[in-house]
Amino acid sequence: MVQKSSPRTNHIRGQFQGLSNLQIVSAIFNGCLGLVYLCLAFWILEENLRKTHIALPLDQWLLVLFQGFIWLLVGLVVSLRGKQLSRGLLRLLSILAFLLAGIVCVLSLVTAISSQKVPVKTVLDILSLPGAILLLLCSYKYIYEERENRSNEDDLNTPLNFEASDISKSGSGVLVTPFAEARFFSKISFWWLNPLMKKGREKTLEDEDIPKLREADRAENCYLLFLEQLNKQKRAEPSSQTSILWAIILCHWEEIFLSGCFAVLKIVTLSMGPLLLNAFILVAEGKESFKYEGHLLAISFFFSKCIESISQRQWYFRSRLIGLKVRSLLLAAIYNKQLRLSNSARLMHSGGEIMNYVTVDAYRIGEFPFWFHQTWTTILQLCLALLILFHAVGLATIAALVVIILTVLCNVPLGKLQHKSQSKLMVSQDERLKASSETLVNMKVLKLYAWETHFKQVIENLRKVEFKWLSAVQLDKAYHSLLFWSTPVLVSSATFVACYFLGVPLHANNVFTFVATFRLVQDPIASIPDVIGVTIQAKVAFARIVKFLEAPELQSAHVQQNCNMESMNHTIFINSAKFSWEENSPKPTLRNINLEVRPGEKVAICGEVGSGKSTLLAAILGEVPKIQGTIKVYGKISYVSQTAWIQSGTIQENILFGSAMDSDRYRETLERCSLVKDLELLPFGDLTVIGERGINLSGGQKQRVQLARALYQDSDIYLLDDPFSALDAQTATSIFNEYVMEALSTKTVLLVTHQVDFLPAFNSVLLMSNGEILQEAHYQQLLASSKVFQDLVNAHKETAGSERLTDFSSTHRQGTSSREIKSTYVEKESKAYKGDQLIKQEERETGDMGLKPYMQYLNQNKGFLYFFIACLSQLLFVAAQILQNSWMAANIDNSNVSTLRLVLVYMVIGLASVLFLLGRSLSTVALGLRSSESLFSELLDSLFHAPMSFYDSTPLGRILSRVSYDLSIIDLDVPFSLVFSVTSTSNACSTLVVLAIVTWQVLFVSIPMVYLATRLQRYYFASAKELMRINGTTKSFVANHLAESAAGAMTIRAFDKEQQFFTKNLGLIDTNASPFFHSFSANEWSIQWIEIVSAAVLASASLCMVLLPPSTFSPGFIGMALSYGLSLNMMLVRSIQKQCSVANDIISVERLNQYMHIPSEAPEVIEGNRPPTNWPAVGNVEIQDLQVRYRPNAPLILCGISCTFEGGHKIGIVGRTGSGKSTLIGALFRLVEPAGGKIIVDGIEISSIGLHDLRSRFGIIPQDPTLFNGTLRYNLDPLCQHSDQEIWEVLGKCQLQETVQKKEEGLDSLVVEDGSNWSMGQRQLFCLGRALLRRSRVLVLDEATASIDNATDMILQKTIRTEFADCTVITVAHRIPTVMDCTMVLAISDGKLVEYDTPVKLMKREGSLFRQLVKEYWSHSQSAELH
Repeated sequence: MVQKSSPRTNHIRGQFQGLSNLQIVSAIFNGCLGLVYLCLAFWILEENLRKTHIALPLDQWLLVLFQGFIWLLVGLVVSLRGKQLSRGLLRLLSILAFLLAGIVCVLSLVTAISSQKVPVKTVLDILSLPGAILLLLCSYKYIYEERENRSNEDDLNTPLNFEASDISKSGSGVLVTPFAEARFFSKISFWWLNPLMKKGREKTLEDEDIPKLREADRAENCYLLFLEQLNKQKRAEPSSQTSILWAIILCHWEEIFLSGCFAVLKIVTLSMGPLLLNAFILVAEGKESFKYEGHLLAISFFFSKCIESISQRQWYFRSRLIGLKVRSLLLAAIYNKQLRLSNSARLMHSGGEIMNYVTVDAYRIGEFPFWFHQTWTTILQLCLALLILFHAVGLATIAALVVIILTVLCNVPLGKLQHKSQSKLMVSQDERLKASSETLVNMKVLKLYAWETHFKQVIENLRKVEFKWLSAVQLDKAYHSLLFWSTPVLVSSATFVACYFLGVPLHANNVFTFVATFRLVQDPIASIPDVIGVTIQAKVAFARIVKFLEAPELQSAHVQQNCNMESMNHTIFINSAKFSWEENSPKPTLRNINLEVRPGEKVAICGEVGSGKSTLLAAILGEVPKIQGTIKVYGKISYVSQTAWIQSGTIQENILFGSAMDSDRYRETLERCSLVKDLELLPFGDLTVIGERGINLSGGQKQRVQLARALYQDSDIYLLDDPFSALDAQTATSIFNEYVMEALSTKTVLLVTHQVDFLPAFNSVLLMSNGEILQEAHYQQLLASSKVFQDLVNAHKETAGSERLTDFSSTHRQGTSSREIKSTYVEKESKAYKGDQLIKQEERETGDMGLKPYMQYLNQNKGFLYFFIACLSQLLFVAAQILQNSWMAANIDNSNVSTLRLVLVYMVIGLASVLFLLGRSLSTVALGLRSSESLFSELLDSLFHAPMSFYDSTPLGRILSRVSYDLSIIDLDVPFSLVFSVTSTSNACSTLVVLAIVTWQVLFVSIPMVYLATRLQRYYFASAKELMRINGTTKSFVANHLAESAAGAMTIRAFDKEQQFFTKNLGLIDTNASPFFHSFSANEWSIQWIEIVSAAVLASASLCMVLLPPSTFSPGFIGMALSYGLSLNMMLVRSIQKQCSVANDIISVERLNQYMHIPSEAPEVIEGNRPPTNWPAVGNVEIQDLQVRYRPNAPLILCGISCTFEGGHKIGIVGRTGSGKSTLIGALFRLVEPAGGKIIVDGIEISSIGLHDLRSRFGIIPQDPTLFNGTLRYNLDPLCQHSDQEIWEVLGKCQLQETVQKKEEGLDSLVVEDGSNWSMGQRQLFCLGRALLRRSRVLVLDEATASIDNATDMILQKTIRTEFADCTVITVAHRIPTVMDCTMVLAISDGKLVEYDTPVKLMKREGSLFRQLVKEYWSHSQSAELH
């Protein structure tokens, strides 16, 4: 039989169903407590009436009645009806109840102890505290649930198609840090961090687990605030220079002031410790002021330590946050500046230096706010300490003051010395990084020339200079450390000697007040070297960044955007203008320029190498300073640079370049740029990730991606700087017809070209020479009137030998249908990201690596020995300190020991401990220097012996962040943080040991507390290590983006995309800042809880001393124990901080180690198998079934090629773009090892000899002409193997002698970074010069004359034929005329050998690929003329 429940029962059940167990317990507990209070009030009233017949005194029962009524009301309302109250009222009620209960509880306890009675009221008052805690928990549970519900509602209200909806930055689409919404209690206790810490404990944290920063802390907000302050300064004082430092201070003065207030609170509460200790020893000696004073002092110890902890944690946390914001705004400012840097400023600030500003200097400045308050709080703390000392030892304080002043005075010259060394170190670091950056970027060229050893030596020599200054900086640091660590020892010795001579009596209370005070001041004093070091580093770094931010910018105000093109008569108007790259140069780069281009006009620009063609385009873009004249440009510009600039990212991202996707326009762009077939061959189509600088695309593909980017932007003006030089004939013809003549039919086009065939199609042709426009006219007019132009055209016809081709008719290129493109595009999109991309995610270690990275560091160069000496010295120092204080504690009240003997023994032990400090400091420096030297050497060896496949798949920023920031951390920070972590841990352990020996009863509290502290530390490390690793990898993104943007700054400005790139940079800065923010927050979280644990240990030790009989401990040992106990939380915290610091720093060793064991290339030299000195004597190259793939699982690029190049023959290699021509050259130089088959040169298989022996015997003119920072002589002959006369002769043969002679410095003329002060054609001629100097029997020309005009090309071909008459010359060419006079032609298609024969035979063979390519080459000149 089932009984039905009544409606009333259901109602009651419904009332309680929504309540949690916590709320029910709180309601019952507080309700019962309130009722008992009410009952007690009525009972007291009834007793009064029964005994005295009056209700007086009222306070006895009325106060209890009121207390009971309020408690009942608040308890039930907060527990059961909290949801109906506002958040503010709920929080106010619960906090007030907690404070009131706490005060009442403490007062009742004191009264009970003093009266030695425990009435019912006292019991209820004590029980009210847990009741108040329950109410507090209930109210925060309500608030948390409300927030959760609100976020769930937001999630439900978010549109399902969130891609289409505009999600706000702090909306439900983005995980924002709980700190943004945290309230007062949560911020003070770091409670808001618990969800992340819990997640870190449960799983390895990934990038997506880290919440984003709150709005106020993001880079964009910080940077805008900074700009606002700079603008205010400009408005207030327009004539004076704006102060960047003052602007930063004004941005953050409120946070600086608030963190300063917390710092003062911390110092005050810290200074209370010795005063409480003094009172406690007096109580131990039986001189208590009132009963239970000892109990009150023990409780005071606990509360003062808790307040000290909270204030210090807030001070540090807020200072770190200021540092993070300052760093973010500086990173944003540096990035923005480098996009607008003028050419003269670029000479002052190289790419490597700018990288250093970002990866090292900005981070050093970001560290400074953390140390800022310590510059004055240390002085304040010392002053308070001296006041306490004066109270303890009177005039003997003067001795302490004298020693402190002497210490500071000794520090002044040391500080100056360190500042000088630090400045020199940063300059030498810049030089080394500049050379490293240039070397790593051009590693392929170095390997081809076999110059790695020389360039490695250059970097090693620069490192030696850097190492010299590093040694100076580290020794200065060591002396600072010695000076300040020995200060407390020397001060105490001097003071006690002064006490003896002044007759100041020494007792336990004043001696250990003194010792306690100096133990507390020891920490800030010991950190003075760090403060000085960080201040000096920040000052030097800030000066460098300010100098960079104040550097001159490009003035390109003449470029007018968004004009109404229909109303304009011309799009480009230049009148009597002069332009010069060097602003104060007597001879301008361009002179007397007059040019007027109308909308829709097509203008070709031609002329010899170095005539100023590219400079003219740069002038139109506003890149070259105008000296005189007028220049006006109207309309949106698209620019295609001569050297292809490709971003890391997908092909699609490169083409869209920040514009929205329009499928139809995108497909048309792919078709116009002949990219459809290439995309089919790529593993992920247009979603294939391209490596840095387009490393996994051929030269022609890179150029076509650039052309596609320009076309997709749909601009008014197109500036094309020789884009066809890297394309084969068919592709060039097709692109010229479909791209220039059709797609851009209504656009204004300026095309720089050396290909005369295209010129008839243009409205006009500009003929340039020596920085001037010689003539402007239509092709036919120019041909009729200009001798120079006739020579240029005739040179082309001569090189071509066009008479052989008269019987060929023009070919018609088959277009790819739009449907075909569409299907390809869709298929590739769906296949994307299923396989392996070339560019991998940056690797990072995960989980706890244990001692592995420490072992890696200490294994270097006797590291363990120096570390052992440092640890032993530290242990002896700690033992000496304990011995010193034990001697004082044991004999302070011993009448058998005279004061003189007491002080002398104390002083001798102290001086011995200083010697141990000296040993520790010097061994730390030796450890750091030896390990740094060894790690750098291993890293450099590994990078220089890494195969090209490593550089192809690794963005430069990843390597640079390791050789800059990570190496800087290992050089400067790791040795000291490693030894100081041992130092601080041994100090904390010694404190616990002293407490345990003196009051063994404290072990009952301290053992569980230490266990709890270790558990907390482990809990913290689970998240902290991953946060620091993510911080390291995200730092590389910022460096990568900067390096990439610096390389493509001209293109970014031309397309007016500065804001887009700046916004991306802000996002990357925030991505890096977020793990750092949560990392230092987690640090403060762990320290705060550990400090509360240590406060409990101190309070329990002092309670033991109070509760046990007075004769148990002597006042001396009580003083010693508590002087150690007072510094326990500081020692524990310093121990944890230093362990965290070394755990964070050691990640740099992990990161370096990842690149220290890269699988190496073959050895440079194989001693047992070296070729003869005259090898190759003939130059006979035999290729047998050669198979090449770039990665183990990748498809074959060359599929079984077999042929023989006879010695002295001229071999031409032809094929369409991407057919494998350059791969064959790579295999010859063993940049990529064969997967099968072999290459034999003059009877020696090239795989059997060393790489240096192989590469140094071949000559090459590489595809990308590369010049290095330095002089012309250095660029032609870096190994100094040739005389000046030989170099001048070679320059004459390369058509460069006249150009170089015009320069004052001659062979010592400057070549800036990337050789950007020489034209592309001139750079290629210098590369030819290198080949002529080397005189190899085998010479490879890899598309070597692509950027040279036909006349120069003809002279060069003659030079090569003459100079290398008896050599084997292998030529990879796009210009068919280049290979027409070769002995043999090798035609490759899709990695297979199609044909290999003499050009004449191949021309006669039907269906020959070579014949087809020749036909296409000549047909494109005819089709150009049709236009």
